[in-house]
Amino acid sequence: MVGMSFGMGDTNIEVGPEPLAFDQVVAVARDGAPVTLTGDALKGMAATRSHIDELSARPTPVYGVSTGFGALATRHIAPELRAKLQLNIVRSHAAGSGPEVEREVVRAMMLLRLRTLASGRTGVRPATAQALAALLNAGITPIVHEHGSLGCSGDLAPLAHVALALIGEGMVRDAQGELRPAADALAEAGISPVALGEKEGLALLNGTDGMLGMLVLAIRDLHRLLTAADVAAAMTVEALLGTDRVFAADLQDLRPHPGQAVSAANLRALLDDSEIMESHRGPDCTRVQDAYSLRCSPQVHGAARDTLAHAELVASRELASAVDNPVVLPDGRVESNGNFHGAPVAYVLDFLAIPSADVASMSERRTDRMLDKARSFGLPPFLADDPGVDSGHMIAQYTQAAIVSELKRLAAPASADSIPSSAMQEDHVSMGWNSARKLRRVVDGLAQVVAVEILTAARALDLRTPLRPGPATGAVVARLRERVPGPGPDRYLAPEIAAATELVRDGAIVAAAETVTGPLS
Repeated sequence: MVGMSFGMGDTNIEVGPEPLAFDQVVAVARDGAPVTLTGDALKGMAATRSHIDELSARPTPVYGVSTGFGALATRHIAPELRAKLQLNIVRSHAAGSGPEVEREVVRAMMLLRLRTLASGRTGVRPATAQALAALLNAGITPIVHEHGSLGCSGDLAPLAHVALALIGEGMVRDAQGELRPAADALAEAGISPVALGEKEGLALLNGTDGMLGMLVLAIRDLHRLLTAADVAAAMTVEALLGTDRVFAADLQDLRPHPGQAVSAANLRALLDDSEIMESHRGPDCTRVQDAYSLRCSPQVHGAARDTLAHAELVASRELASAVDNPVVLPDGRVESNGNFHGAPVAYVLDFLAIPSADVASMSERRTDRMLDKARSFGLPPFLADDPGVDSGHMIAQYTQAAIVSELKRLAAPASADSIPSSAMQEDHVSMGWNSARKLRRVVDGLAQVVAVEILTAARALDLRTPLRPGPATGAVVARLRERVPGPGPDRYLAPEIAAATELVRDGAIVAAAETVTGPLS
């Protein structure tokens, strides 16, 4: 997204105390949908802010209002230093390093922090939340860096970079993607920098919003990719003259995992009415049992779906949460808590990396079978036009293998690690931000691996001519052929892989199949 203009979406997203829906997060993060704080949100924030104002006038120390932070919480801060206290926590915590984080991730993080402010449990002034909403609506995206969050207390450093822009400091990208000082971008958009009051600096920093935003975006992407993986598997089964009898509903019902049933139903729909499948159904067919990478596709793709369903459950709970420390309760109490710990989100981020890597691994194995003349049932070696002179898709499989190897490494959990910080006050952390960052790389790799399988399977299906694939898989081949030519002598393959990957990512491959099958799950 760096350097690209940013168009605002049309659908206004109302942000209040209620949980945001997945689609709303994606609409704001990716499509630039504008946001508006609801009347209930403004009323609730004003009510709890009055409690903060009253507590700040008392001599009794209150964490985050009249004390230092973390291991420095034992110091009582005099009233004349409290504005500086809030300003300093933003400046000091904006200590990220490394590459820029993607615009969609930063916008998701901003929206989710805004929703927590709108819950009325953080004690910020309504005007501060409105300024954050204005930043989103202006398409101004603070520069957030790859490294800095331990996932506890939430995503402190990334959120501090957002808060830094809110006070008119640091660097941002404007709606056109240009890198600019925050003060200049805010001035041009007519947004006044926020002068932080008691607790507000802390409230802007203390949440799991970065890792949660990346989880929501990954969930959206994986729904599409797992369906695309079913499409790829169906095409390969067809190209390798495999059997579809193993996908029968009564066989799948013997093991009633819901994701498995969904995947098998997709495969049946995709392979329906295929001339290639019908060509070897007779009594002479010896294809009773295919290799596991074909036969067990519903079991693996289905288990990935079930894992995704669990991740959605966790994400939905987190979207309904008000994560801050301390929190302001309706009766006026300001209480410390541990809800900022990222473990629930970190675990499912790590969990999703495992089946994503495994689905990619199975996809690579299916691709390799189509390229091996000993296992491809009559297809030319490497699907080459003139084997020996041409190498066909030999190195496309190498690319898959390289990516899959990397995904297996990234499947190792980040949340199993913990490095104590803040003078041992924060002695156990979630590393959830790291889990989220590596899951984004896994999702990206999975898209590329599935795309190579679809590219290869389409070539193999073309080589089965005059037998025709099923209407659904045939529609996928036809859609791919709009961007990628059919079989022939060797040519520059990288652009074809890139084109296939784009069609997988944007849903065009699945949409082509659905013109025949109707909606796939």
